[in-house]
Amino acid sequence: MTSSARPLRADARRNRQAVLDAAGELFASRGDDVQMDEIAAKAGLGVGTLYRHFADKSALRTAIIGRRFEAVTDIARQAEQLEDPWEAFEALLHGYLASVEPDAAFRFAILSPQEPTWGDIDSEKNDFGAIIRRIVQRAVDAGRLRPDFGADDFILITRGAMANMGGRDDWRRHLLLQVEGIRAPA
Repeated sequence: MTSSARPLRADARRNRQAVLDAAGELFASRGDDVQMDEIAAKAGLGVGTLYRHFADKSALRTAIIGRRFEAVTDIARQAEQLEDPWEAFEALLHGYLASVEPDAAFRFAILSPQEPTWGDIDSEKNDFGAIIRRIVQRAVDAGRLRPDFGADDFILITRGAMANMGGRDDWRRHLLLQVEGIRAPA
């Protein structure tokens, strides 16, 4: 979790959450064209309060990504506990995508041509990435995933599915087609 040296007061935590929620909704509906004053207004706060928490839109996007990475890392930890390597892989894949489906702001940030700033969330990203690598390697070693499949391929598949999210279940069809292509031959 991104944080300063001291924990935030309860009102500051509420304000930060309100900003993240408002920004998430506005980024999801309008993309990067949203202005900071619009985000503050939607959160019911002054622009100064918003800037006390986030220096700019980039910092705000990073916080949105960080918040989601915390959630998906928990999903990944649960998937890693599954004994069967293929079940663990599928639980990670489906759990991750189902978690990000309602979070259009996260998807926008991940799929944006502008590379996210990872500096403030390196820890969360690295934790999630390490679990992905372990789960993928287990499935490859068990002969359940094709031998040339790697953690970077997991990212490619999930980005493709995310690009197909938007109200219908097209991403689930996309994912089904992808999974059939990566499963190791029987």
